[in-house]
Amino acid sequence: MTKKTTSPEFISLDEAAKIKEGTRITFVPGIQAIYAEALKNICYVKKIKITRVLHPFMGIDKKTGKDRQAKLYELTSQKSLPTMFHDEERPRNVWIEQLALAEEIGSPDSIHLIPDNFQERADMFGLCAIILSEDGLVWNMRILSDSPLARKYGYSDDASSKAPSKMAEIISLIDNKLKNQEEKGSKYLIGKKISAADIYWSTISMTILPASLEIMPKTKQNEGMLFFFEANSMIPEIKEVLSDRILAHRDYILKTYCETPAVLGGDSI
Repeated sequence: MTKKTTSPEFISLDEAAKIKEGTRITFVPGIQAIYAEALKNICYVKKIKITRVLHPFMGIDKKTGKDRQAKLYELTSQKSLPTMFHDEERPRNVWIEQLALAEEIGSPDSIHLIPDNFQERADMFGLCAIILSEDGLVWNMRILSDSPLARKYGYSDDASSKAPSKMAEIISLIDNKLKNQEEKGSKYLIGKKISAADIYWSTISMTILPASLEIMPKTKQNEGMLFFFEANSMIPEIKEVLSDRILAHRDYILKTYCETPAVLGGDSI
């Protein structure tokens, strides 16, 4: 049985464009679009109040014959999810710019997610890059099989065949990093404090290691995506490198620092 949730509220892109103050982020109700979910968790840790904006779907509207994302492109010169608006500043569409903005506008008493130490900062951005950037974990996950989205990220038979081993290599690197940190008495990927790397990895890791319903609830809209994530965890190269350590770190970070269970909107099940 499904029921329509009344919270959270979403405003239209047109409404968001008219607002001159505050932080607005685009989402798809009921879907844990993973970059949007990660940014939401970053903002949650930084104590940033956000207004949720409806991200337009891809494709042509059958009634109007127009590109559904034309307004988004007009405002931002791109169509990616999520888009982050703040006050009257230019929109941010790339994770590294979104993180920098969140660190800047976060509450003064919130946790610093970008380390002051430059070596730790370099390590943190390096880990985030192999998770989030081109040819990283998410990039390779998107080309596991052919689809319109996969073609956007350079799908080919050759690239797809290499994707599982690349993903496994990244997961192994994270696991070894956590092991080394454990030996130093740290629960975190970088140094002795939580950083953006912990938030991004813990959120993104749900794509290859499905989370419990107390962390990521099921909705009518995200059932297919959750099935896809479950299938990812069973890919032999990936299954081989998933560890209890990765699971423990992921659940600790999400349950301790982030919004759990995740609030998605849409139709809950």
